[in-house]
Amino acid sequence: MTNSSPIANLRKFVSPEIIFGVGARKTVGNYARTFGAQRVLIVSDPGVLAAGWVADVEASLQELDIDYRLYTDVSPNPRSEEVMRGAALYQQEGCNVIVAVGGGSPMDCAKGIGIVSANRGHILSFEGVDQIHAPIPPLIFIPTTAGTSADVSQFAIISDQVSRSKISIISKAVVPDVSLIDPETTITMDPFLTACTGVDALVHAIEAYVSTASGPLTDMHALEAIKLVSANLAELVANPQDLALREAVMLGSMKAGLAFSNAILGAVHAMSHSLGGYLDLPHGLCNAILLEHVIDFNYAAAEEKFKVVADTLGIDTRGMAHNAIKQRLLQSVHGLKTEVGLTQRLKEAGVCSSDIPVLSKQALKDPCILTNPRKSNTRDVEVVYEEAL
Repeated sequence: MTNSSPIANLRKFVSPEIIFGVGARKTVGNYARTFGAQRVLIVSDPGVLAAGWVADVEASLQELDIDYRLYTDVSPNPRSEEVMRGAALYQQEGCNVIVAVGGGSPMDCAKGIGIVSANRGHILSFEGVDQIHAPIPPLIFIPTTAGTSADVSQFAIISDQVSRSKISIISKAVVPDVSLIDPETTITMDPFLTACTGVDALVHAIEAYVSTASGPLTDMHALEAIKLVSANLAELVANPQDLALREAVMLGSMKAGLAFSNAILGAVHAMSHSLGGYLDLPHGLCNAILLEHVIDFNYAAAEEKFKVVADTLGIDTRGMAHNAIKQRLLQSVHGLKTEVGLTQRLKEAGVCSSDIPVLSKQALKDPCILTNPRKSNTRDVEVVYEEAL
């Protein structure tokens, strides 16, 4: 007798060791010592350095007499040449452990440095799925934003300034060894960044839940993340100093990361990566602009799943036809975006209709499009971009 139940599908689930809670960042020295750190490369960016979070990491390493070097030459969408410079510094200084402190950019840059230092070759040559063959140095990550989840994911996204595109590297080699998730570090985010990264987390959760690669191991994290982020984000943007709200959104972000790292994403991210690479726009803002348009496009291909998303957002869907549920879901998403102040459209972000063909071509090459619930061709993607203009 064959069991055709979807539960029978084999699923792999990867995750770092996670330490979650206020003060987690201060345990970095112990973990570096566990990994036999002779010299640590700390990867961060100027904003995080100025906010003071790198100093805590330095203090923790100094306490245990662990030598380190600092690399903060990282842009908001980390560039391939920044990765290559960081990897050169890592080699030259004889480092053997990498600590990243910051949002998605320093974390993705740190992953890139790890890849290049162990595998040689240019970072852009590792694009795609499972292209990394030599094990990379130990990675200890301290996220300072609640959204990107690079600290728990098997993704690294790097910008190529020459082709004006973003490449996705997907491999369990880039899942950090340890993630020190400390909600206190997100206190220094301004309301705009809080909103952008929070919506990014919500998109991660929704896309992971409706992904064609989702399963019971990822669904539980995705739904819990939708609940945590949607229930707390607007209040947090209004009360940025509230640590309990910070913790709830950070937990939601972590769960969204565990979900999407293993179920992959969909068209919002494929299109968002294309926008971010071409026009250097904030990733979370791109996601926010595109989200409801992609839900509208995908809804018919995953009606039951989107109904569960609507229920999880607190919409009472009993007795409602699918078309009505879709409308309520779109209103709800739009309402949350409005509450947190992300009402821009693509045009206001500097996108022209003449950019759309190039953007669409890039989006269709992104691995995230492969797990989107509805198959998309160039024209489909162009139409969604046009609706978001």
